[in-house]
Amino acid sequence: MFNPTRDQARQFLFETWRKRTAGELLTPLEDLAAQMIAKHPEYHALLSDLEKNQDKDYAPDGNVVNPFLHIMMHLTIEEQISIGQPHGIREQFSRLTEKYQSEHEAQHAIMDCLGEMIWQAQRNKTQPDAAIYIACLEKQ
Repeated sequence: MFNPTRDQARQFLFETWRKRTAGELLTPLEDLAAQMIAKHPEYHALLSDLEKNQDKDYAPDGNVVNPFLHIMMHLTIEEQISIGQPHGIREQFSRLTEKYQSEHEAQHAIMDCLGEMIWQAQRNKTQPDAAIYIACLEKQ
């Protein structure tokens, strides 16, 4: 299982965006990440300046979105949809895409529930619970 550190995950995003803007060949995962970054022009300048932004901290209070976490959550959701795990994620994605008329906005709705599941697991010191995740999605 790939379990990068914060710095490795950030380096991946910086290097992916550098390669994309330079027109270099991307791996399939880099290409997917570059597509997600491209959908977020508000992050382009940040991801173009590794020296200034590599160690930037984001408070978990919700006032400022952590762009690194945001893009990585998009990648997580893409992977979940592609493999159909947890059970029901594809159906929820389809339903939310129809509701919002946008795959990207559907992913943002899914992201809220993914974050809620992770927060509950951390708070309760338990493993993430897919049932909580899917139940949250059903309310969206």
